[in-house]
Amino acid sequence: MTDSNKQKEEQMTFEEAMKGLEEIVGKLEEGDVPLEQAIHYFQEGMTLSKLCHEKLQHVEKQMDFILKEDGELAPFSVKEADAGDK
Repeated sequence: MTDSNKQKEEQMTFEEAMKGLEEIVGKLEEGDVPLEQAIHYFQEGMTLSKLCHEKLQHVEKQMDFILKEDGELAPFSVKEADAGDK
């Protein structure tokens, strides 16, 4: 991968990467893609998948901490309501 491609990936948003993945999946699902092109799409898809995963991990780390009332950082957890609570 060239430096310019890597730089473009780093600037790519999560949504852009997901759209690229969806396009690749669509092309591969058509089934009439030559093997060499399918391998290229697969490699590109794996790169985009890794990028999405890294971006999600970064956001998860940011969301993992939220301010408590006393100003200290605390792990963030979402508690889902039980079905019987409605």
